[in-house]
Amino acid sequence: MTAAPDPRRAVPAGWVRVDCHVHTVASGDAVTTLDQLAERVAAHRIDVVCLTDHHHLAGTAERLSRAVGARVVPGEEIRTGSGELIGLFLTERVPYVLPAREVVRRIRAQGGLVCAPHPYDPLRSGVGAALDAMCAAGLIDAVEVFNAKTADPEHNRAALRTARAHGLPGTVGSDAHDPAGIGAAYLEMPDFDGPGSFLDALRRADHYGEYRPHARRYGPGL
Repeated sequence: MTAAPDPRRAVPAGWVRVDCHVHTVASGDAVTTLDQLAERVAAHRIDVVCLTDHHHLAGTAERLSRAVGARVVPGEEIRTGSGELIGLFLTERVPYVLPAREVVRRIRAQGGLVCAPHPYDPLRSGVGAALDAMCAAGLIDAVEVFNAKTADPEHNRAALRTARAHGLPGTVGSDAHDPAGIGAAYLEMPDFDGPGSFLDALRRADHYGEYRPHARRYGPGL
């Protein structure tokens, strides 16, 4: 993992800068508005945002892209009976607390991709020890191999090892819940035009990221 470079540096021609895991106020535990997201995305020259609010599909790709001023991949972070999964390229919301296999079925039925976020972070609700079996069963399309909110780098490295063991591509995300978190982690990868080419492009991606905890919500002493 390479530390995030100066955002003023341009990506190569035909490539895009992508944050695969971002939240807005619609998540319930985040504070970033779409206007704030637009400002930060422009400042960090992020070309594509995967908007992955908890149990909420924020809208269509076209509407969200207009609001943010960058391409948006609609997604959802979904609590399952086995831990959290992310669906990308969604057109319909997936209910939470269903069995993982049913969540995977519903994501793929609409042409989406299944990603495993922060799988080994013990402070988060990832799929944890179930990841290896889920990958072996073909339930996972990509593994989040760097999450900027994961404090112990070994947990990110463990996710990378599992992805490599199963020949799966890795995603990288800021997991930003506040404006200050946007830009903490992203990929630079060949441009893509849908789920299939997104997976192909992930295999050629350069990973950038740094640990950046959530911003304080309250002032000192409160």
